[in-house]
Amino acid sequence: MSNITDALPRAAILPTEKEQAVGGLRFDWFMAFLGALFAGGLFLDGWAHYHGRVDDSFFTPWHAVLYSSFGLMAGVLVFTFVRNLRRGTAWRLAAPAGYGLALLGVAIFAAGGGADMVWHELFGVEADTEALISPSHLVLALGMTLMVTSPLRAAWLRPDRSTADGWPTYLPIVLSAAVFLSILSFFTSYAHPFVHPGATRSGLGGHGVSDEVAQSFGIAAMLLQTGVLMGLALLLLRRWQWALPFGSLTLIFGLNAAAMSALHDEFRLILPAVVAGLLADGVRYILKPGDGRVAAVRFFAFATPALYCLAYFAALELTEGIWWSIHLWLGVVVLSGVVGLFLSYLMWPPAGPVEAR
Repeated sequence: MSNITDALPRAAILPTEKEQAVGGLRFDWFMAFLGALFAGGLFLDGWAHYHGRVDDSFFTPWHAVLYSSFGLMAGVLVFTFVRNLRRGTAWRLAAPAGYGLALLGVAIFAAGGGADMVWHELFGVEADTEALISPSHLVLALGMTLMVTSPLRAAWLRPDRSTADGWPTYLPIVLSAAVFLSILSFFTSYAHPFVHPGATRSGLGGHGVSDEVAQSFGIAAMLLQTGVLMGLALLLLRRWQWALPFGSLTLIFGLNAAAMSALHDEFRLILPAVVAGLLADGVRYILKPGDGRVAAVRFFAFATPALYCLAYFAALELTEGIWWSIHLWLGVVVLSGVVGLFLSYLMWPPAGPVEAR
């Protein structure tokens, strides 16, 4: 299977088992679970911000959960690194393959935590969108991302496995990808249709903005999140193609929707995300998009976000009603598909010119 690591010698990517004393699939399982716990602390803190449960102090129960989960994951990473060093492993190989950046993430997050405490004491606690783009919080986001995506990086570097391996092999990949997507969604939640469903009057319409502004914001939010969602989906497809088990996208979409919906109690939007994931998995299972089946890739890239948007709008219509016209919401469905289609050309670009002989 062709992928972006083909140009690197396999021996340079994967140390021998003797050299890399700790790591492997079992370690990935453990770290994927800790990464999900860490992300849970982030969303709990975000929920507290959205529901007005924070004060002007850095020392809150929500921060305690967030930093405790960080400490747990960081402790395991540092302990593993030190343990391998004491076994005589060279320091360059003491972190399991794929986890070197996680140790950097630990240092970045720790530094960001200190900076965040100082920032809060000097300027107060951020509110609403400020909390998502505050410089100290963006440093925390970088460190966290480097940590929780380690199982995904580790699996990326390993030789390909067959589809027969199933969930025991691929669940850490899927869980790590879901956490990664959710962190991206969280820090762009100021423009997320699961947090601010602009197609409903309770979302943006009627909140002191003109209809045109509300519509423009709603469209931009849908297209932004389509780009984030399909960027990850196509990246996974490019690396593992149809090897990921059926239900992988369902789990990723569903976990992400559950996390984002909880921020503003929009739980009605979880089911449509799960339905869209099942349909996307169905398309992937039937068409098997990938190398040698680029037309199937294009169809998958267009159909997945279009189906996602259709399911989303259907849920809004059935629960509250959509104030957008059919021209608008159906146009967003098509544009979302176009965004996915364009992104597929980055992963599978057209063949270049053939030199004349």
